[in-house]
Amino acid sequence: MARNVIITGCNRGIGKAMVEVFAASGSNIWACARKSTTEYDAWLKETAEKAGVWIKPIYFELTDKDAITAGIQSIINDGQPIDVLVNNAGISTVGLLSMSKVEDIENLFAVNYFAMLRIIQKVSKRMARQKKGVIINMGSIAGIEPQAGKIAYGSSKSAVMMMTKCLAKELGPMGIRVNAIAPGPVETEMIHQYKDDILNNLASESALRRLGTTVEIAQVALFLASEQASYINGEIIKVDGGR
Repeated sequence: MARNVIITGCNRGIGKAMVEVFAASGSNIWACARKSTTEYDAWLKETAEKAGVWIKPIYFELTDKDAITAGIQSIINDGQPIDVLVNNAGISTVGLLSMSKVEDIENLFAVNYFAMLRIIQKVSKRMARQKKGVIINMGSIAGIEPQAGKIAYGSSKSAVMMMTKCLAKELGPMGIRVNAIAPGPVETEMIHQYKDDILNNLASESALRRLGTTVEIAQVALFLASEQASYINGEIIKVDGGR
């Protein structure tokens, strides 16, 4: 029986790879993104047809709590079991505290933490009725390793990873596993806000001397969603090439 999976932030980067990897494994997907585009909708249709699964686009802004509620409710109203939730969507900023607006940091937390919390709260209630489910949250190595300029992003990801551990304790008795992935630097659009010399330094910090790929992160999520990971709960899986 095919898994039904919710994935957020599907229109680029790691989220896009998540859709492709989960679809190729035979999973049906609710693909969540901010807005519809002709190119994105066509890609979803092509990916679904190629894999022989259904992929339903769901659109909402992560800063709009009412839109989040409506989007997730529309998924629940489909009446299908929700087997896996992959909370991938997020934003990144770099900046010293002295040069940052607190309002911008609040906005980052609204997207990276509170939107995720709202989605989990609604989806986990459905999973609890099913007495099973898997939740995978996207953390970051930035939430583990302190860095100047990463006070906002790093703190938001630390919060996500502590939330993951707390929810694993809370939801585990209901048959719901909750884990997080903490990627190191990955080859995405987001990372190319940095100059080439910084990217080279980031690659050199890995024992493998390279950046990760989006597919490598997605494959870890696929494993955590599988029965092969049925006794893994409350873990932060670092995928950083051995920093």
